[in-house]
Order: sequence, then structure tokens, then C-alpha cells
Amino acid sequence: MEDHKNKVFVMGDIHGAYQALIKCLVRSNFNYETDTLIQLGDVVDGNQDVFECVEELLKIKKLIAIKGNHDVWFQQFLDSDFQPQSWNHGGIATLESYLRHCQPNGKIIKTGKGYKTSLNATDIPKNHKSFFERQRLYYLDNHNRCFVHAGFDPSIPFHGQDETNYYLDRNLWLKAFSLQKQRCNKTSLTTFSEIYIGHTATTRWNITLPIKALEIINLDTGAGHNGKLTIMDLNSNEYWQSELI
Repeated sequence: MEDHKNKVFVMGDIHGAYQALIKCLVRSNFNYETDTLIQLGDVVDGNQDVFECVEELLKIKKLIAIKGNHDVWFQQFLDSDFQPQSWNHGGIATLESYLRHCQPNGKIIKTGKGYKTSLNATDIPKNHKSFFERQRLYYLDNHNRCFVHAGFDPSIPFHGQDETNYYLDRNLWLKAFSLQKQRCNKTSLTTFSEIYIGHTATTRWNITLPIKALEIINLDTGAGHNGKLTIMDLNSNEYWQSELI
């Protein structure tokens, strides 16, 4: 039997795609007890099974959860009862998921700028709140690899940047991707050996596979937005995907 100890996997944006999450974990033969999963953020918004996705991730003993911009918007709701994006940008699916589980008779009202809801932050289970509170802005391992949702500004020190850079700024990826297409001689933009990101879906370029540009590996392959979910073994670089979802 294959030894699963100390395996480390990284997974792209989930966006409420529960069946895709299960398929990736099964296809990669992921061990919930001994394997580590680094999840790159945006668990919420997109598909309507956000609640189930969080429940499944909570079962993983060695989970390193990165904070995505959509998770930040949901966290703001948990902190204040106010969702600053008015449940737009796929947030309606998150709202519907939590209403289904936490307030079955709850209501959603369409407004001119988005949605209003009867769901309150107090309706959300405590372990789900804790999940989003524990998400990290980034993770650095002992192989000089960086795991972050969107990117960062390489022209200033990595630590202590405006936190929005880590979950919103896609300029690092776009520059690396452009340089790669130009076949320039540059091999890296940073001092990291590898950087794993999500946030900017490869489906923008009609691709549903991971893309590597210089030292950056983009694992957002469009799950929840007519793409696929991807999980990768960091030791072998082998990856597995769901169907289109």
C-alpha cells in the first residue's frame, strides 16, 4: 500500500463546488488524517453548496486555509451583518446555501444593487465562523514556496504589505504571464522558489488546466464558474481535476 505520510497538496478556488471538492479529494487519494491540504481561498460564492464545502474542509486534520477576496466579503458579513458586495459576484449562492441550512424559511429580496436577506450572522454555525477567522493571508513553507490567493507587490517587502494585495492584486500574475508569452529570458519576479496562487481564473484564456508562468503556478481553473477544480501533489506536481462545473 502506498505510504501517504507527509504528503502535501495544494488546491485552487472552490467557489461552493462541493461535488468537485469531493472528486478532487477522492481522485488524489487524499488522506484526511495524515495529508496536508493548502487551500488557496475563495471557498464561497459561485455554486450553492458553500455550507457543504466548509463542512468537508473542517474534516481535514492538517488544513492550511488561505483567505480569498470572496471569503473576506463573507467574513465582513459575519463580523457586521453587512455584506459589502450586496451578495453580488456570486454571493447569492453563498446566501442561498446558508439560508437552506440555517434559516430554511428565510427570505431573499432582490434590490436594484443586489440582494437583501433575513439571514443574520448569528445564524452561521460557530465552527464555520471560526473557519473563516482562521484563514491566513498567505503561507510560506520551508522550501521557500509562497501560497497566496491573488499575489503581492514584489517592489516592496513581502511582509507587512496592505493586506488587500494578498487577496486582490493580480498584477504579479499578469506580468509573469505576459513575460512568459513574450519568451523573455527572465526566470523569476521574486525571491521565492515557487508561488502558488488562485484568484485569476485560467478560463480567461479558455484553459481549464493549471498554468505556470515563471515561478508562479496558477491553480484557479474556474471551479464554480464553468471551469474545473484542481488539486496538486506538491512533491510530484501531479494534479487531479473535477469535471466542468
